[in-house]
Amino acid sequence: MANETNGTTPKRNWGPALVLAGLLVVLAVLAIVFFTGGEREKVRRLAEVRESKAPAPAPAQAAEPSARRSVTLYFLSDADDFLHGESREIAAGPSPADEAERTLAELVKGSTGGLVSPLPPETRVRQVFITKEGTAYVDFGREIMEKFSYGSTSELAAVYAVVDTLAANFKAVKKVAILVEGAEKETLGGHIDLTQAFLPDYSIVAK
Repeated sequence: MANETNGTTPKRNWGPALVLAGLLVVLAVLAIVFFTGGEREKVRRLAEVRESKAPAPAPAQAAEPSARRSVTLYFLSDADDFLHGESREIAAGPSPADEAERTLAELVKGSTGGLVSPLPPETRVRQVFITKEGTAYVDFGREIMEKFSYGSTSELAAVYAVVDTLAANFKAVKKVAILVEGAEKETLGGHIDLTQAFLPDYSIVAK
């Protein structure tokens, strides 16, 4: 053969092979782009679907106003020796004892209608405890004794302003015992025996 007689090796034609290899590379790149792009598109669409199905946040609700209740407080009048009722609103509490403390705190604050408070304005209501039998133990601070000079009439008015105020407003209260600094006292000012619990007396309340 001519090539053999000339002693030379025949040259291969690499053109078609290189073209084919190039096409394969291009196809591989396109495939990668297609599939990875498709996955990204799937992820994006899935996120959009989830967002569209997510529940809308609940609108903020305005805080409900605190419950309140009306109570009747008993004060003195300059015109007579009777106790006179005056309406007042207090915040409702989790128990009658809590509400009783708030009621007595309002009694200590005094009248808003020109009546006379029978208790010293410095008086602290330390605690109210109501037994199952219906006795309300009212513990006042020492100011109830130290900040006022009681006569017999004013001491009687101070005691029954507390007793009648609690009994009139709280069905659970049948009678009231008055303590000072957590201890039983004989009297507030030397006139009314505090060693007993008091039943309400509405005969001293103005009609």
